[in-house]
Amino acid sequence: MSDIKQNIQSIKDSLPSTVTLVAVSKTRPVEDILEAIKSGQVIFGENRAQEMAEKKSKINLPIEWHMIGHLQTNKIKYIAPFVTLIQSVDSFKLLREIHKEAEKNNRVISCLLQVYIATEESKFGFSNEELIEMLTADEFKNFKSIKILGLMGMATFSDNEELTRKEFKSLTNTFKGIKANFFNDNSDFCEISMGMSGDYKIAIEEGSTMVRVGNSIFGERVYTKK
Repeated sequence: MSDIKQNIQSIKDSLPSTVTLVAVSKTRPVEDILEAIKSGQVIFGENRAQEMAEKKSKINLPIEWHMIGHLQTNKIKYIAPFVTLIQSVDSFKLLREIHKEAEKNNRVISCLLQVYIATEESKFGFSNEELIEMLTADEFKNFKSIKILGLMGMATFSDNEELTRKEFKSLTNTFKGIKANFFNDNSDFCEISMGMSGDYKIAIEEGSTMVRVGNSIFGERVYTKK
């Protein structure tokens, strides 16, 4: 049994049935993704639009592609025809452009709204105020080619479990408030994507329904100098 297969099985065995595993395949070769597919994994997360499109062109199998990295508006066109879920919608401007590309492709594109929960300035996301401002805007209500499935967040990169737990808890509380005020009758709004290889167990304890795991499946990345 390959390491990838063993790792996937081990992680899936540890997850509650309510939690979805997204295998973070960014920077990984197609061979690793195919190995993971053979092991029963069907959802893969990428952080670069062109890399995702290139991999999609080489893997003609019924799997899900999730965009999990910061997405530039001029790159949406590469993934709009096929992406299953854009988890990293971090601005009204970006959502506006995703909607335009969805209309061009005659699709409804599912999205998560990324909320800023970390203490690091390098992270992206809506503040709670920005989220409410967008959700109450008339323009947002007219987005017919977008389906909002929930929220996503990235905790501070830290060994401080107390801080990580606090940030995950804040995202769950934000989700509950947004659900109650804007999506109360919408059963599609049900996802909280939080937790990665180092902290997904804490994330699950704090309400995560979707974890994004890369290194624990594929091993540590080896970076080569160009």
